[in-house]
Amino acid sequence: MTVTAAFFYLFSTIAIASGFMVIASRNPVQSVLFLILAFVNAAGLFLMMGAEFLAMILVIVYVGAVAVLFLFVVMMLDVDFAELRQGFLQYLPIGALIGIVFLLELVLVIGTYVVDPHLIHATTAPIPPADVMTNTQAIGQVLYTRYFYFFQAAGLILLVAMIGAIVLTLRERTGVKRQDIAKQNARTQETAVEVRKVPFRQGV
Repeated sequence: MTVTAAFFYLFSTIAIASGFMVIASRNPVQSVLFLILAFVNAAGLFLMMGAEFLAMILVIVYVGAVAVLFLFVVMMLDVDFAELRQGFLQYLPIGALIGIVFLLELVLVIGTYVVDPHLIHATTAPIPPADVMTNTQAIGQVLYTRYFYFFQAAGLILLVAMIGAIVLTLRERTGVKRQDIAKQNARTQETAVEVRKVPFRQGV
């Protein structure tokens, strides 16, 4: 066994085990930690395939932002997970149906590839050699030339989703003091300062 094969089996085994522990762990904090471990091992697999840009994005975006955000949200919110698990059985048929559909799709994909590996072909752009262009440059060139409109559409969808989430979660609370910039700028010396004549030996 070569060193490359040993690292491949190491990363893949840990990634599969971590993915299983994400759904099998009873503690949500431990599930997020196993999710981070799965992301790190998947980044190692990307590095072995020569996709260093995808490995960097996986570590920086998913591990450094998304998974850590999940971890802080789970740890900071006082969520009663025992109460959430009470209605688990009523959603079990729908979850089982979705799981069966996903399993059939995987079986069809793997079976088609085993029967005829040349049957599945995706329209891909030619990959330049490594001495001409790096992996990151090749992804940038394809993303901002061939798939430019799809990239802009995805960014627009994310922008609309962000604005919608802000609008849905923004609530006006009564009885809360807020700063009114226009009212503060319109104040004059007569309205800002009040002079009172205090009687002798008496408080204000």
